[in-house]
Amino acid sequence: MNGKVARSPSGVERKHTTRNAQRATPNSLLHPLNALRELWRRWWMARLRGSDRHTLTQRNVYILPTRAGLMLAATLLVLLVASINYQLNLGYLLTFLLGGCALVSMHLSHGTLRGLTLVLHPPQAHHAGAPTRLRVTLHNPGKSPRYGIGLRIDGADHAAHWVWCDVPGQGSSDVELTLPGLARGRHPLPLLVAETRFPLGIFRVWTLWRPAAAVLVYPQAETSPPPLPAGQPHSQGAGASRHVASNEFDGVRPYRRGDPLKSIVWKKAAKTEELISRDSLQAQHFQLWLDLQETHGATLEQRLSRLCAWVLQAESQELDYGLRLPGTTLSPAQGETHRQQCLQALALY
Repeated sequence: MNGKVARSPSGVERKHTTRNAQRATPNSLLHPLNALRELWRRWWMARLRGSDRHTLTQRNVYILPTRAGLMLAATLLVLLVASINYQLNLGYLLTFLLGGCALVSMHLSHGTLRGLTLVLHPPQAHHAGAPTRLRVTLHNPGKSPRYGIGLRIDGADHAAHWVWCDVPGQGSSDVELTLPGLARGRHPLPLLVAETRFPLGIFRVWTLWRPAAAVLVYPQAETSPPPLPAGQPHSQGAGASRHVASNEFDGVRPYRRGDPLKSIVWKKAAKTEELISRDSLQAQHFQLWLDLQETHGATLEQRLSRLCAWVLQAESQELDYGLRLPGTTLSPAQGETHRQQCLQALALY
């Protein structure tokens, strides 16, 4: 009795140890496989040259059988062995008929992608948090249409959502892929995958495409920013006695008879239904500078977010504004080009 009781705990421990080892074995095997896949993926991406135009040829289109194709091959092997053993003429006919259909399907599947040209349109810059939309155009120079072509963004960090399309003969088709929200900065585009399994689904034909373009992501604008900072005295008019009384640098005044039409702020006139002109005298004495040192925030991203909101606010009011960052200074101006320059400076800071 005592011997049995003494041996039972060790037996239980051995059983638990064996079970834990069996459970841990698959997980331990997955880590080396994932590491090998990542090494293979990096090596493969290093071989790919970045280009926004990708023409599919026999050198960059790959083909392998799918699970259904492997099952079909196993079935054909069983049919062939049974036909040989039992001398079944109809078995030979069925085996070679299905094998011939599989070979024709392989040729059609490979020809569905071969010859196509994929063109990536330049991605539009956007603010952080918004998804990046990639527009790809597929051109088909051949007379026969191409069916069942799917595109997706490769990588474990992105959702593998396929976008399927058909390309008409001697025509083109547009496909839009969505990249999840990115952080502020300039980001290279990830690897793209084009695939088809047309017509029978027994062969997987795919190609890997590495775009050369990059997407610029601006800081996310602050939702409720404070008013614009006060105008600073002009370098040539530092001795001027005038001062901006309000916290918001307007640089405008009511319309006076004889003011040129180009000095009228049409956006404000549309909102207030009153004609408003730019005050050229005030603009000569004061300038609106958006300085990083004048922002107050817990982190750098919050301060850049406030500057981004100020840039958009000053541009909507058609004000001349400048931007000051450590190491970067943009002179006061306005317009779409100046706005993009300021947002780009904030994105790359």
